[in-house]
Amino acid sequence: MKKTVLLDKKIGQTPLEAIELWKAHHPNYANVAASYAGRLDPMASGKLLVLLGEECKRQQEYIGLDKTYEIEVLLDVGSDTGDILGIVTRSPQETMLTRSDIKRILGEEVGTHTRPYPIYSSKTVAGKPLFLYALEGTLDTIEIPMHEETIHSIRYRGSSPYSTRKLKQRIASLLALAPTSDQPSKALGADFRIEAVKKSWQEVFEHDRPYRILKLKVACGSGTYMRALAGRIGETLGSKALALSIRRTKIVGI
Repeated sequence: MKKTVLLDKKIGQTPLEAIELWKAHHPNYANVAASYAGRLDPMASGKLLVLLGEECKRQQEYIGLDKTYEIEVLLDVGSDTGDILGIVTRSPQETMLTRSDIKRILGEEVGTHTRPYPIYSSKTVAGKPLFLYALEGTLDTIEIPMHEETIHSIRYRGSSPYSTRKLKQRIASLLALAPTSDQPSKALGADFRIEAVKKSWQEVFEHDRPYRILKLKVACGSGTYMRALAGRIGETLGSKALALSIRRTKIVGI
């Protein structure tokens, strides 16, 4: 019996759905306990490490492994989740960047920093995940917990211009893959607020203008949020930014 399996989670798939699909194709594991080590957001894709049987008891050892991501950062549009599956707002002006700007901004992110957990995350406070406080509008009743994030390196892999039309087409195709959820704990943000998210994107697209996407390769420690990184890049530029795509390409040691 395998102790671990490395799956390729698709965009819009939850980790549990990825595991269930793998088990459906491997019926001899149908009744074997399985857990994932290092979750991926619904709109992220890539390497998902699944532990099987007794190996599930070693989950904490695997969660701490370093990882590598390839991400696209959309400039001048931000969201409350840090990715495309959030309520978005646009910056009124186009950000102009030089290579020296990019080198400086990315250099500031490298190293170990103490960061707040994203408000739309599953980190619990008093037994309740942060995203529920965010949806309820009760974040002011708690203190957002902090954690350490380590980024070993960020490699700039170029940028691409995007017209409003091209961006609109891509966002539509991605949001069509967004998962739905009937879990009681997620009832407040039913189906990831998809109708409200789509409406906010439509408001962005009412203004025809050019956009730019940065392509980055990030090597980092466990627990580093790529959508939070994208948002910080926007803030450093005095604008907004979000993660248009996130793909985990490597789990070090696996």
